[in-house]
Amino acid sequence: MDHNISLITTLTAGFCVALALGYVAERIKVPALVGYLVAGVVIGPATPGFVADVQIASQLSEIGIMLLMFGVGLHFAPDDLLAVKRIAIPGAIIQMSVTTALGLAMAWYWNWSVGGALIFGLSLACASTVVLLKSLEARGQMNTMSGRIAMGWLVVQDLATVMVLVLLPPLATALGGPAAVAGPIKPLWVTIGQTLLQVSAFIALMLIVGRRLLPWLFVLVARTGSRELFTLSVIATVIGIAYGASALFSVSFALGAFFAGSVMRESEFSHRAAEESLPLRDAFSVLFFVSVGMLVNPLILVQEPLRVLGVVAIVILSNALMTLGLVLVFRYPLNTALTIAAGLGQIGEFSIILATLGLSLGLLPPEGMSLILAGVVISIALNSFLFRAVEPLRTWVLAKSDLARRLEQRQDPYAELPVSTERKYLEGQVVLVGFGRVGKRIAKALEANGIPYVVAEQSRELVEDLRKSGVAAVSGNASEPDVLIQAHIAKAAMLVIATPDALHVRKMAETARLLNPGIEIVVRTHSEEESLLLHKEDVGTVFFGEEELARGMTSHVLDRFHASPVH
Repeated sequence: MDHNISLITTLTAGFCVALALGYVAERIKVPALVGYLVAGVVIGPATPGFVADVQIASQLSEIGIMLLMFGVGLHFAPDDLLAVKRIAIPGAIIQMSVTTALGLAMAWYWNWSVGGALIFGLSLACASTVVLLKSLEARGQMNTMSGRIAMGWLVVQDLATVMVLVLLPPLATALGGPAAVAGPIKPLWVTIGQTLLQVSAFIALMLIVGRRLLPWLFVLVARTGSRELFTLSVIATVIGIAYGASALFSVSFALGAFFAGSVMRESEFSHRAAEESLPLRDAFSVLFFVSVGMLVNPLILVQEPLRVLGVVAIVILSNALMTLGLVLVFRYPLNTALTIAAGLGQIGEFSIILATLGLSLGLLPPEGMSLILAGVVISIALNSFLFRAVEPLRTWVLAKSDLARRLEQRQDPYAELPVSTERKYLEGQVVLVGFGRVGKRIAKALEANGIPYVVAEQSRELVEDLRKSGVAAVSGNASEPDVLIQAHIAKAAMLVIATPDALHVRKMAETARLLNPGIEIVVRTHSEEESLLLHKEDVGTVFFGEEELARGMTSHVLDRFHASPVH
């Protein structure tokens, strides 16, 4: 067989070695992403034995970047950021600025160029969305105050990094990149203006045309009933928009794919698009990390141990301590600050994307890429241990320090109802836990029927907005007795738990019944098993989403059938 099969051999080696090492990583409680990076090292040119085609792997990684950024755009919810904007936006900006400055100073000390030092610093400031999501989900903290703030913080980091990806290529020459790579030198204001104009034109096209064209396209394809055709339409849209953005507007593949996901998110087929594209997205994201691992020089650990140690110190210690201090400054409890600090004490895919771009533009030296990759692998490997250390560290610090106890029990300005709260909210009211999509609908119905209610919500920003609109609300986790006490649960007529918080619903019900034995409790759940268990434990009236949907649809069908019987 004399024809070229380097693509097949690269794919075979990449997938097989990634599978083996990813499995080993998961078995030793380390994220599989670390295994994928090590797989790249194994089949890369820096280690003996089989060497995969670096050029082909690099092109495959570009598709991986497109699909990764598409996933980020598809799950980017502005509401998630707005709910915690008062801490997430300033916190993330300050944290990224300080960490970037530390990385820049370190690289400057090593006599790197300004552009290389800047990219190096920025790469050390971007936490991995994949790692954080997995850590929060594994600990059931996605819907907690800590989880919401951490995700909002990450959204700001992601948006800032996307802007860097946009501005970096046209500014490469001014930052010290070679003219052959970066293009002819132009005045800085012309470069920035031209880039922003191109990006604005692309965004306008996506918002005006894309919002109308994409839903229409997916409706046409969905009507065929062909699953593979729908999947093909999603992939073709992502890669087509990413390539078109690069060819027509000089916008990076990453930004094009990000906006493809953002626009597609507003379509009624967004969930199906995410579901159908997930296998391919996962496969190519694995190839992306494998191709990046092929660039790693493992000898960097032996040749430059102090530099590696410095990178790890900035990534873990600087990011974590900076985040810890900022969250405490915003008057959140110590436990919340420790959880968010642990979640952001790592770097991942965006750091790799930034470093890869810097390397291709001739700004970041190969040593910088190796140092960043070492920081990615080590910080992700250690992140699960950071999360596990949160509770023991919190317990130990609380036992040893009066200051820590004061920080843990510090007063939230929105944790108590104002003295001016009307009496109707203090007796015979409904205590509504959660003010999300379901909670808002319940509150609207209560308002329309003149039934007083008090909202207990973890988002301090949301509570502040509710109070400004005249709604009685308290801030905090309703599983803590103090929160329900402040909502005057002892004299309430009903407790409605509108958030599907399976971990804390029993504690809420227990506290409510202890303080108010005759109170009626209404609970929402997403899980059929949890619904059956809550019914068995007689927690209260339980509403399971799919069951209620089926009941409503059945009722409608039967009503129509009886109204117009078939003869």
